[in-house]
Amino acid sequence: MLAVILNSASAVLNFQHSNYVRFSLLALSSIFFLVDPFAAIPTFIAITAGADARRRRRMALRGSLTCFIMLTSFAIAGQTIFKMFGIKLPAFEIAGGLILLLIGIDMLEAKRSPTQESSDEAEEGAAKEDAGIVPLGIPMLAGPGAISSVMVLVGQAQKAWEMAAILGSIALTATASYFVLNGADRVRKILGETGIRILVRIMGLLLMALAVQFFVNGLTDLGVIAKQVGD
Repeated sequence: MLAVILNSASAVLNFQHSNYVRFSLLALSSIFFLVDPFAAIPTFIAITAGADARRRRRMALRGSLTCFIMLTSFAIAGQTIFKMFGIKLPAFEIAGGLILLLIGIDMLEAKRSPTQESSDEAEEGAAKEDAGIVPLGIPMLAGPGAISSVMVLVGQAQKAWEMAAILGSIALTATASYFVLNGADRVRKILGETGIRILVRIMGLLLMALAVQFFVNGLTDLGVIAKQVGD
């Protein structure tokens, strides 16, 4: 009897651990791929051309902090926004999936989506004394795609640890963005233009898979697609 209880408890713990790892990886990958600091390197270098190391470090820090504050704010206010506008999760999953799909298609061509970065914003940023908040933080890092992804994840979160995983993923992504942008010249030298383009394309492919999954989840929640047994 004791062995059965121990085996059952072990199975439950393994299941919960598996769910935790799976959800955490989903949150981290979807947020990081959409923020995509590697794709922002060329624009960051152009914006900070002629700036000294201290100013570039300050801009990288401000951009990363802005990204963290924006995404965290939408994560915390996500449920309230859903209720305020009467938006159901399946509708946001489908809309978010379409946005991610469009961004992913652009990333497959190794370029930034217009929803993340436009030529006008890049030119305006280059003319600014300090473009760390706008356009670097918003919308280059924390763009519509990243915000949509965070809100979809929040809508799916049912437990406290899932919310903690989302906030932790935002923090890790913002931290990684700072180090990538602060070392933009070194990263560019190590990876090269070709390496960065390959990396962006790989992220785009994975992002498109996530977009399709969001879309399928939305259709499943609406009952358009039958839910698979064991999901």
